[in-house]
Amino acid sequence: MNDTAPEKPERIAKVLARAGLCSRREAERWIADGRVTVNGDVLTTPAVTVTAADTVTVDGQALPKTQDTRLWLYHKPAGLITSHQDTQGRSTVFDTLPKELGRVISVGRLDLNSEGLLLLTNDGGLARTLELPATGWERRYRVRVYGEVKEEKLAALKDGVTISGVHYGSIIARIDRLQRVNSWLAIAIREGKNREIRKVLEHIGLTVNRLIRTGYGPFNLATLKPGEVAEVSGKLLREALGGDGTAKPKKEAPKKGWAKKAPPGRIAQRKTLAKKTGGKKPATRKAAPTRNPHRGKAPAKKPRQR
Repeated sequence: MNDTAPEKPERIAKVLARAGLCSRREAERWIADGRVTVNGDVLTTPAVTVTAADTVTVDGQALPKTQDTRLWLYHKPAGLITSHQDTQGRSTVFDTLPKELGRVISVGRLDLNSEGLLLLTNDGGLARTLELPATGWERRYRVRVYGEVKEEKLAALKDGVTISGVHYGSIIARIDRLQRVNSWLAIAIREGKNREIRKVLEHIGLTVNRLIRTGYGPFNLATLKPGEVAEVSGKLLREALGGDGTAKPKKEAPKKGWAKKAPPGRIAQRKTLAKKTGGKKPATRKAAPTRNPHRGKAPAKKPRQR
């Protein structure tokens, strides 16, 4: 009996993904490569179901025991590949993560030059679910572009667009800030096809020179700095996924308490900062005072005493 396998029959790729070893797509490749066995027989097809009564191995090793599903928010810096291995020898996201996270899988990808929020999980099945457009989770971006920005062209993207035979669904785009050379746009999508934003904006005459993902479903990048990781609390993860373990679409981002205590790397940074400031807490910005309706007016003069 395998602790990771289900009581009811499930597809082998789903079982491997839930064990946190790989995504379902990777599992299918592993099976094609002859790396997976069930009850001692090497699989040649992913069209196989298993239960808790079956013994499943990968590369001769039994599946790990079932772990609680966990989710982390990671601020991906530009210049990293979202892949476990790169044939060109470039640095990957997973090379830079804290070792205590163990093996994790990304929810979707951010390409080499993109940055911002990347979700990580130890549950391959969850990663696949959150990637699907049917889940309905909105992905939000700030995008810097070069070129003449025309509002009517941005507004037309709401109806979707077909480029070179590939259809891209509804894209909500608005001008965030116009500058002399570059402009910033706020963009929201629900699909996330390969290089979707870059291709669509190029189609309307704009060149993307910076792309930052600021939100994914109910989670925001917030104050997370490049390279930092924060775990989503179990309570908020359950709220986001629902009682049946499926993602709730179109849920507003939680404003407080979404992350657990920072991992050791961040704690060390805070200790260093405390030493630099003599143990004092960094100064915090005070709330702005209530606007005075008479601001800018000269105060009334008091009558001179005689």
